[in-house]
Amino acid sequence: MANTPQAKKRARQNERRAAVNKARRSRIRTFLRKVEEALEGGDKAVAAAALREAQPELMRGVTKGIMHKNTVARKISRLSARVKAIAA
Repeated sequence: MANTPQAKKRARQNERRAAVNKARRSRIRTFLRKVEEALEGGDKAVAAAALREAQPELMRGVTKGIMHKNTVARKISRLSARVKAIAA
């Protein structure tokens, strides 16, 4: 348990940051789920639009420190390949 005033303040700050990060992570997952659902639907235009909406959210997760940049790059790459493969 935090005893010093500084440690108590840091504990409060950590709780607030954890809540913000949780909300951001949830938002990113929602955008990814929309892309997955569009891919399952088989409509390339809808899937491409969903991916275009998801990309900025993913990159925002990188800048905010929620996700690693290589993880996001990998996810975008794999989703792009799946969207591209729909028409083929």
